[in-house]
Amino acid sequence: MRDQILEAAVKRIAQEGTDGVRVARVANEASVSTALVHYHFETRDLLLAEALAYSYDHAAQMRVGEELGEDATSVQRLAEMIDICLPTSDALHDDFVLWVELWLRAAREPDLRDFAARLYAKLYDWFELELRAGIESGEFVGGDVELITNRLLALIDGFGIRTLIGDPAITLEYAREQIWAAIAPELGLGVALAPPSGNS
Repeated sequence: MRDQILEAAVKRIAQEGTDGVRVARVANEASVSTALVHYHFETRDLLLAEALAYSYDHAAQMRVGEELGEDATSVQRLAEMIDICLPTSDALHDDFVLWVELWLRAAREPDLRDFAARLYAKLYDWFELELRAGIESGEFVGGDVELITNRLLALIDGFGIRTLIGDPAITLEYAREQIWAAIAPELGLGVALAPPSGNS
C-alpha cells in the first residue's frame, strides 16, 4: 500500500509540480483514503520527499541492464546508462520532471539540500563505478574519473532538460550523440564505437 501511495504521488508531482500536489489528490490517485496516506506519511512534505526518493529507486531498478546480458561491454553499459538518465520514455520523462522539481525545491528550501545531494551522490557513484570498471578491463583509458563523471552528469542534465521541454534544436537522438561525442575522447574511444542508445 505504501508503494501504491508513492507511485500515485510521483505521478501527481510529475503532472502538477510539488507545489500543486495535495494529499487528497494523491489519495484519489492511489484509490485510498486521505487517512491512510497520513498514516504512512505524517506530513505532506515527508510524502513529497519520499516520493522523490522512490522515483530515484524506481529508476535505479531499470539500471540493471539485464537485457544486455552479463557479457555486455562497458561501452554498451555506459551507452545504456546515459540513455536511462534521459527522458527516453514516459516513465523516465516523469522521473526527470521529479529531478527538476527536486532541484527547484532544494534551491528554495535549505532543508532539502542534503537530501538532494545524497541522491546525486548515488547517481555519481553508479557512473563512477562503471567508468572504473571500464578502465580496469582496458576498454577505457585511465584519467581523472571524478572529473569525467561530473562532466558526464552535467551533460546529461543539460541536454536532458532541453529534450524535456521539447526544444526543437535538441532532439533526443541529438542529445545522445552529443553526450557521447563529448565523453568518448576522454575515455580514449572513437565516437562511432558506442551506439547512440544503449537499447539499439
